[in-house]
Amino acid sequence: MRRAVVIVVAFLLVCGCASFPAETSPAAPVVRVWPPFDAKRARTDRGLVIKAQGGTLAQVTVRERGEPVPGALDRSRSVWRSDWALKPAAEYTVSATATVAGGPATVTLGRIRTRAARRTFQVAATAPLPGETVGTGMPIIIDFDTPVEDRAAVERALEVTAEHPAEGAWRWTSDTRVVYRPREFWAPRQQVTVTAHLAGVRAASGLVGAVDSTFVFTVGRSQTSTIDARTHQMVVRRDDRIVQRMAISAGMATTPEYTTTSGIHLTMDKGHPVRMVSPGRSEGDPGFYDMMIEHAVRISDSGEYVHAKDNLWAQGRQNVSHGCINSRPDQAEWFYTTTLRGDPVVITGTNRTLEWDNGWGFWQLPWEKWRQGSARPKKRAADTWVP
Repeated sequence: MRRAVVIVVAFLLVCGCASFPAETSPAAPVVRVWPPFDAKRARTDRGLVIKAQGGTLAQVTVRERGEPVPGALDRSRSVWRSDWALKPAAEYTVSATATVAGGPATVTLGRIRTRAARRTFQVAATAPLPGETVGTGMPIIIDFDTPVEDRAAVERALEVTAEHPAEGAWRWTSDTRVVYRPREFWAPRQQVTVTAHLAGVRAASGLVGAVDSTFVFTVGRSQTSTIDARTHQMVVRRDDRIVQRMAISAGMATTPEYTTTSGIHLTMDKGHPVRMVSPGRSEGDPGFYDMMIEHAVRISDSGEYVHAKDNLWAQGRQNVSHGCINSRPDQAEWFYTTTLRGDPVVITGTNRTLEWDNGWGFWQLPWEKWRQGSARPKKRAADTWVP
C-alpha cells in the first residue's frame, strides 16, 4: 500500500569540543494537503490545495500521468492551489517542500486518486468555429450538451486568452449557453484562445465535466458598416478607411416586422441564395411573398439581411423592403464576399430598436448591464476556498 511520506531535514554544525549557549531553533513546518494523501475517491470540483503551517512553501510539484498540474502560490507563499478542478478517476502525485528561516525543512510526498464521474457534460458547440477568422465584434458562444445548474462553477472554468488582452465578461443566455464579449470591440489581427477547463467541474448534483476543451480563432481586419435609413446610404469602413459606399433601401415600416431595427448588429452567417417567406402570412394573404434572394448576409434572428435586389429605383431614395437592407446586386455581392462573421453593422434612422437577444445583438447592452448576466459578478468565497 502506498503511503504518504513526510521527511524533516535538519542541519547541525559541531566545531571541536567547545560548548555554546543553548538556542531554541524553530519547529519544522507542517504541510497539509487537501484532498488528503491516499484518498481513493477524492472530490474533483475544489481542486487541490497545499498549505504550510509555520513556514513557507519552497517547492511544489503536482503531476497527473506525468504531466505537470498548473497552480500558483498565494502572496504569503504559504498556500498553493491548483488552477482548475481535478480530473475524474485520475491519480495525482504530490511533492511539497516547506521551509522556515533558521529551522528544518519538511518534504511531503504522496498520491491522491479522484472519484469517477457518474454523469458527465461537455462542450457541444462553439462560435467562432476552431480556426475561423472573424470580425472585431464577434462574441464567443459556448453551448453545453446538458443544462448547467451551478453556473458560477462552470464560468470559473472558462478561460479566454488574447494576444492583445482586454477586459471581457461572460453572460448566461440559457441553461445551456454562455456568451463572452469584450468591453470594446476586439483589437484586429490577433489570435484568441478559449479553454473550457471542465474536467472535474461540478455543474449539478452528480454531474461533472468530462474533458477540457480548447479552440483558437483569429480576429481579422477591422470592418464596420454604418447604415442610415433616413438618407438611404450605407458606408463600409475597413481599418478606418472608406472602402465602399452603397445606396440602400430599408424596411417600409408599415408594420413592426417590416421595420428595420436600429442598433449595433453583427453579421451572423450568409447564403447564396436564401429563401425568404413573409412572416405570419399564408399564400393568398395580402403582402405574402416567397422568394429566393441572392448574396444575403444575415444580421439578426428576426429575418434581417443585407442582400441583393434589383429595385434600383428605390435604393438611395425610398424604404420599400420588408425589413431587410437591399442594395445593388454587384455591391451586395462585394459585401457578401468580403464579410466575416462578427463584422459590426450599425443601423440608425428607424423607430424600432434591436433587442440585445435578437441574434447577436449583444453590443446593445451597456457594459455594466452585460456584466450583470455573469454568474459571478463579484468574487465569491468559493473562489478562494481553503479547507
